Amino acid sequence: MTEKPGFDELPALIASMTGDEKHFHAAMSTLDVLWVLYTRVLRVTPAMEEGRDRFYLSKGHGPMAYYATLAATGFLDPAEFQRFGAFHSPLGHHPDRVLVPGVEISSGSLGHGLPLAVGTALGLRAQGRSEPAIWVLVGDGELDEGSNHEAIAYAGRARLDQLNVVLVDNASATHGWPGGPESRFAVEGWSTMRVNGRDHDALETAFTTPHAGRPHLVVAEVAEGGS
Repeated sequence: MTEKPGFDELPALIASMTGDEKHFHAAMSTLDVLWVLYTRVLRVTPAMEEGRDRFYLSKGHGPMAYYATLAATGFLDPAEFQRFGAFHSPLGHHPDRVLVPGVEISSGSLGHGLPLAVGTALGLRAQGRSEPAIWVLVGDGELDEGSNHEAIAYAGRARLDQLNVVLVDNASATHGWPGGPESRFAVEGWSTMRVNGRDHDALETAFTTPHAGRPHLVVAEVAEGGS
């Protein structure tokens, strides 16, 4: 494998993934969030198994930024990007946990990631394992899916403080949210913060803010459109 790329090289990696419509704006809206999580926050490496943090990309219909970040952190060979979306390539337009190293869930159909993360938090609690954190990245448009609201309500009441949600807000929700999407989480007992989704230091501070006894939401506000 060649030398790992840095953040400034990620757009070029994304551009190397050729093919049909790639949900480009949806991918680019997540780039800074993914980079900060994987390089500053998540306890996960290609060799780490049992004690690793979990990251679930619920917004899986634009995975190019995710693939680029996985390459930059040693999970993927960037040379594989030349086959993106091709027949027999592991890198599809939705990430597949069976085919792509480092991918925890297969995703792309919106509304699944947060309920799966709630289940993971419950499973870790039942095993008495308090160390691994669970992170899930959702789009603001995903809140149109009712499954998310059941997960939000339950997680707050169950006080799942291992659960962290990053909501990329690019104003793509069908109806919008009075007071912002964080108002929906706050009323259910979540810890919430809103930051500039391109400011790496602000993202890191929000991601690492203590929230004992409560699940945590960070709304990362970005300008790009796309769900």
